[in-house]
Amino acid sequence: METTSTRAADTTADVRSAHDGDRGGQPTRASSSSDGVGPSRGRRRPAAWWGLTPFAVWVLAFLIVPCLLALGTGFVDGDGAPTLDNLAALGDPLIVRAFASSAAVSAVTAVAGAVLGAVVCWGLTSLRPDGAVRSAIDAASSVLAQFGGVMLAFAFIATIGIQGVVTRLLIDVAGVDLYADGVWFYQVPGLLLPYLYFQVPLMVITFMPAVSGLRPQWSEAVATLGGTRWQHLVRVVVPVLAPAFVGSLLLLFANAFSSYATAAALISQGAQIVPLQIRAALISETVLGRENVAGALALGMVVVMAVLMTGYSLLQRRTERWQR
Repeated sequence: METTSTRAADTTADVRSAHDGDRGGQPTRASSSSDGVGPSRGRRRPAAWWGLTPFAVWVLAFLIVPCLLALGTGFVDGDGAPTLDNLAALGDPLIVRAFASSAAVSAVTAVAGAVLGAVVCWGLTSLRPDGAVRSAIDAASSVLAQFGGVMLAFAFIATIGIQGVVTRLLIDVAGVDLYADGVWFYQVPGLLLPYLYFQVPLMVITFMPAVSGLRPQWSEAVATLGGTRWQHLVRVVVPVLAPAFVGSLLLLFANAFSSYATAAALISQGAQIVPLQIRAALISETVLGRENVAGALALGMVVVMAVLMTGYSLLQRRTERWQR
């Protein structure tokens, strides 16, 4: 009898303790130490957050704070007083043309780079993932996607500039003058080829994971059901890869829209795209008192980039559903 009563009391105590825990009560030290989960989780979680501290400090100091300071200058005048007059510069016809030129260059290079990069990715699927050729192309894409600025501009000037190697060779051998109708290379059209140089490798990097995620079982299932390769392409491959392709296209557009160093090295006269307009507002010796207009231009660029990156993030989430 005593043993039965003792067990009943213990059972009642356990149920009451669990019920108290559901209501927010604190577990006893014995229950916390017996499972060995509570204290260890409490110690691991702060350690994981502390591991992100250096990166968070770096992002705060070199990305968030400079961005906020740059945008803040667009809402003050030369004396530091709040004003909205700088935003009126966004309606200036010269600024509007600069945004249109930036959008045109970004759109052309993004579409061309996305198509060429997608063709390269499709061709890479026939190679062994661990093969020498595939590894070499992946490594080259990673390097060339980051190859820009003054070095890229110099490479193209030495190749197809007015006195470039290819330019002189075409004149001497074939009698073809690339600049018979004007020196287009040092204007907005001249940015297309240098931008494509790093847009295509960037497309290979961003789009290749989606192409690699295509499963051979899908084509086998289509063939089992009596489908053709064309039906597999139209009804399986295109719907699966479309979000990744459009997302990569937006990323390429954003990459070209924000590029500065290559354009600054090639276009020395005038400010025909938005990044060069910001440079002109900061260092112009002919138009004074427009330093804070650069903040308004930066605000316009941030709005465009925010829209693009939001679309890219949403499409990337949809793409990841097929890669799990």
